[in-house]
Amino acid sequence: MPDIALLGAAGAIGQSIASSLRSQGRAYRVVGRDAASLQQAFGADPLAECVTWNPERSASIEAAAAGIDTLIYLVGVNYWQFELHPQLMRKTLDAAIAAGVRKILLIGTVYPYGPPQGNPVAEDHPRQPNSFKGRMRKAQEDLLWQAHAGGKIQATVLRLPDFYGPGVDKSLLHGAFQAAVRGGTANLVGPLDRPHEFVFVPDVGPVVCRLIEQPGAFGKTWHLGGAGVTSQRQLLELIRQHGAAPFKQRVIGKNLLRLLGLFDPLLREMVEMHYLLSSPLILDDSALQRLLGPIAKTRYAEGVRQTLAAAMNAPQKDKR
Repeated sequence: MPDIALLGAAGAIGQSIASSLRSQGRAYRVVGRDAASLQQAFGADPLAECVTWNPERSASIEAAAAGIDTLIYLVGVNYWQFELHPQLMRKTLDAAIAAGVRKILLIGTVYPYGPPQGNPVAEDHPRQPNSFKGRMRKAQEDLLWQAHAGGKIQATVLRLPDFYGPGVDKSLLHGAFQAAVRGGTANLVGPLDRPHEFVFVPDVGPVVCRLIEQPGAFGKTWHLGGAGVTSQRQLLELIRQHGAAPFKQRVIGKNLLRLLGLFDPLLREMVEMHYLLSSPLILDDSALQRLLGPIAKTRYAEGVRQTLAAAMNAPQKDKR
């Protein structure tokens, strides 16, 4: 019976963690809302136990956590429903503690920090969110730390920057990868020339699996940065070099985001987070490297090549 569970497992980061557990020969439980998605992603793996849940119902959460020692929390919500983050975390913590779970790792974001006070940003940077999404993510983390401080569960947070990789569609670069395979125009959110970093999603799983085995990891927040500082424009050049089709690009700035957001809820919600492109936040992950030792990070050129190869081989969706 597995003693580790991935909550909200069907996304790209969940699959990266599952792949790392699989490589260790370790049984694991994947928990998600949709049985078909879980079966598609994990059904062929004999080490995976697929469990559906309703994260709105405490009994369902407790059943999904039964017999589990360590939870990895990857639960996502729609970009226009961030108020659900602390609500779901509260319910998950209560039910997980009732089920006897000892440890929980939250995959976090940079949103709670607000605008950077300097770069690179270490884990002691003040959490002073300037956005609704940042406040909701901070509230989510606060619930976690309250449970940890009360001795109810051991908690840790692994913060990630923007990410990309095979099968990742929630990325600033997704449109460029698709256009480089099929042609057409890539819609991008600018400015493109500011310093930025991206973590390659397949690199995340091995780090998570090492982190949860470190007793000293709990009670703290950790950063995992990308493979160096780059920019969207530099990565676009790599995508053009390795892509199969020439493509055009359309750059959307904050004012146009606001206008388009009148018709698109996702774009509307991106307006308040635009500061992360105009005033980039670069993560300092030296503390994580001191804890774990060397961390393998895929160079951007190789990550781009692998992402394009996966996009080329992905089945085409029927648009009828």
